[in-house]
Amino acid sequence: MNMPPNVSLEDWHAAREALLVKEKELTRARDALAAERRRMPRLAVDTDYEFDGPNGKASLGDLFQGRRQLVVYRFFFEPGVHGWPESGCRGCSFVADQVANLAHLNARDTTLVFVSRAPQADIKRWKARMGWDDIPWYTITDDFDKDFDVDEWHGTNAFYRDDDGRIFRTYFIDKRGDEAMGSTWAYLDITALGRQEDWEDSPDGYPQTKPYGWWNLHDEYDEATTFEAALSAAAAEQRGDRGK
Repeated sequence: MNMPPNVSLEDWHAAREALLVKEKELTRARDALAAERRRMPRLAVDTDYEFDGPNGKASLGDLFQGRRQLVVYRFFFEPGVHGWPESGCRGCSFVADQVANLAHLNARDTTLVFVSRAPQADIKRWKARMGWDDIPWYTITDDFDKDFDVDEWHGTNAFYRDDDGRIFRTYFIDKRGDEAMGSTWAYLDITALGRQEDWEDSPDGYPQTKPYGWWNLHDEYDEATTFEAALSAAAAEQRGDRGK
């Protein structure tokens, strides 16, 4: 193995500072790309898709679980996939192992679900084996996978639901783009509203609160009110009446 040279502490710090410049450029470029995603045109979803879930039939709207945004990952676990029925796709399983605690996504009015063509009984067994019990997982029963470009390959679709209940497809990422999925930030960066923090470059009127302030321990969120409370606090601060 042809290893890099062994250098002094001073030279190591100099090399690190040189790379840090490029890393910051990459971070800013990633933020700029996410800002472009938030300005992507939206595609109305007019088909009434139906899924099987742990509690019976569910529509695409049901998958939102009352929240404004939905992220759907297509996991290949079904007849025809290598390892069936004992196990699912190795790459998809890698993604699932990276998924962070969903309470943080939920606190940003966003739901993450997985979908596969496996029956619910097999999904329940597979989730239990792998320790993925907290991930909502539904069975595809129609052309959802074909219509959203995930019938032959894994992928992550983002959806938005407006105040009238209309659903829109807002973004899609697959192939190596799925490698980055799993963290709260990676999922929020592909959504229509983003991280919803006030440093982001978003269109006027998008919901935003201060960073850090909404962060919490995953078992201490008040799921029903966290997002609304954060927005109210931000609005109060802008009016100058915080604490009144």
